Amino acid sequence: MNRIYILVILLVMFLSCGNSSSSAYFKKSLGLDPQKAAMYQLTRAQKLTAGKLDAFFTDLNRKGFFNGAVLVSKAGKILYQKALGILDKNTGSPLTDSSMFQLASVSKVITATAVLMLHEREVVDINKAFKDYFPDFPYEKIKVKDLLNHRSGLPNYIYTLNNEIYQPNYQMNNADMYSYFVSKNTKPYLKPDYRFNYCNTNYALLALLVEKTSGKSFSKFLKDELFTPLGMRNTATITEIDLNGSNTTRPYDTRWRPVDFDASDYVLGDKSLYSTPYDLFLFSEALYQNKIISAQTQELAYTAFSKERKQSNYGYGWRLKDFNDPSKKEVYHNGWWHGYRTAFHRRLRDSLTVIVLSNQLNRTTYQTYKIYDILDSVNSNGIEVEEEE
Repeated sequence: MNRIYILVILLVMFLSCGNSSSSAYFKKSLGLDPQKAAMYQLTRAQKLTAGKLDAFFTDLNRKGFFNGAVLVSKAGKILYQKALGILDKNTGSPLTDSSMFQLASVSKVITATAVLMLHEREVVDINKAFKDYFPDFPYEKIKVKDLLNHRSGLPNYIYTLNNEIYQPNYQMNNADMYSYFVSKNTKPYLKPDYRFNYCNTNYALLALLVEKTSGKSFSKFLKDELFTPLGMRNTATITEIDLNGSNTTRPYDTRWRPVDFDASDYVLGDKSLYSTPYDLFLFSEALYQNKIISAQTQELAYTAFSKERKQSNYGYGWRLKDFNDPSKKEVYHNGWWHGYRTAFHRRLRDSLTVIVLSNQLNRTTYQTYKIYDILDSVNSNGIEVEEEE
C-alpha cells in the first residue's frame, strides 16, 4: 500500500511540474529538434508565418540562391530559425544553428555598442576629439562621434595600406594598422563632420579606443562585457577562434570557390567578428530590454546624423531606414567581406529582429524586404492579408 501511495505522489509531482519543462521533455523524447519543438509554442498566425518563411528560404536554397542561416523573431519570440546548406564544401559538413559566420560590417554594431557602454560609464566622451585619447593622431579636429557616424572624412585604411596588407603570411592587428596609417599622414577625403562617408578606418580606430580606455584587449572586453553576460556562446573575434574548426564556416564565392583572407582580416572593430543568428538574437533582445545601454543612449544611436541623406541615414553603428516614420523605422546593418554576406535588421515598433548570415556571396541575403512582406502578410488571427491593387 505504501509503495502505491508513493508512486501516486511521484506521478502527481511530475504532472504538476512547469509546462515548459515537461513539454520540453516529451518533445525531446519524441525526437523533435528545437525548431520543430518551438512550433508548439506558436500561435496559428505565427505558425502560418513560419511556414511561409520556411518555404521561401527552402526554395532559395534548393535553387542555389542561398547558403546560410536565418532567424526571425518578434516581441522576444523566435518565429523561424533554420540553417540551410554547407559549412565546408570539402567535407560536405552541413550548417547548423551553432555554425559561426564572419559578420563582416555587422561587426560595427557591436563595436559602436561597446563605445556607447563606455560613454555611459563616463570612461569615454564621444564629444571629445579622438586626439585627446591618442596624442600622436595627426587629424586634430576629428571627434569620437565623427568616427561612430562615419563623418570623419578619413581615407579607408584598406586602400591606403594596400601594400602593407598584402605582405605574405602577415596578420595585421589594430596597433599595426594605426602605426602604418599615422605614419603615412594621408590627406583626409573630407573635412570632419562635413558629410557622410562610410569608412572602415573609423571602426578600426574605435576598437583601439575601447582597448585604451578599458584596459582590456578588444576581444576580452567584448567577451567580458557582452558575450558572456548575454550567453552568446558562439561569438568571438577572429583572433579567438579556430578558422579550421568544425563550428566555423568557410567562405565561398557564388561558384563555390574558396575565398582567401589577407592581413586586414585580423584588424578588428570594422569586421572580423564571428557569430550565429541565435547569438545576435540574444544581443538584439538585450537591446530591446535596455540591458546593455539605456533607452536614451539607444535613441541617440538611432538618430540620423547626416541630414544631407534623405532616403537612408546612419546613426552610431546603425544604418537607418524610414527614420522619420516611427511606425516604420528600421535600424540595421549589412555586411560583405571575403565570401560572407550578412544582414542584421530590427524594426523598433514591434521589436522585430531579422538576421540572415551567409558564407557564400548570395545577394539574397540582403532581400530582407521580402521577409517583412511575409511577416506583414498575416494578421493576428492567422488570416492572410490581401494586397491592395
